Amino acid sequence: MFKRSIIGPALMLIGVFLYFNQGQSFGAGAIFANFWASMFVIPLGLLFHWLYFGVTGGKGVGLLIPGGILFTAGLVCQLATLFSAWHILWPGFILAVAVGLFEFYWFGNRNKWLLIPINILAVLSLLFFGVFSLSAFSGQLATMQPLFAIALIIVGAFAMLSRKKEQ
Repeated sequence: MFKRSIIGPALMLIGVFLYFNQGQSFGAGAIFANFWASMFVIPLGLLFHWLYFGVTGGKGVGLLIPGGILFTAGLVCQLATLFSAWHILWPGFILAVAVGLFEFYWFGNRNKWLLIPINILAVLSLLFFGVFSLSAFSGQLATMQPLFAIALIIVGAFAMLSRKKEQ
């Protein structure tokens, strides 16, 4: 059990780190700099979940709010650190609050009024993800503009030249 739950993911993270940092130094400082979220923030979020599901027997539903926030924020921080994508992944912090509140809603008494802030935060986060992802990839799309233009011309020509189906 211990090998699968702790050693397996740890070896995978070290493998990802070695793959992305080929030719760079590999020391304790580099490990802490790249995996601080996996070492501190994500386990703290999992601790809150364990306290709710394991220790309190489902009675301390309020533990899921910080648990969901910390776990999601830890994932966002880890991905942003590994891929240097803070400029794209920052809306994940807004989504983290929505995840924590949704866990509270799902495992709690299902107060329907809690869905209002959950939906507002989730939609806002997804909107920011979309906008900042498109702006980050707009430079790459500019190089593909001739191909996109040709594709539009071909699709338009097929649309004009295709015969209408008889009804």
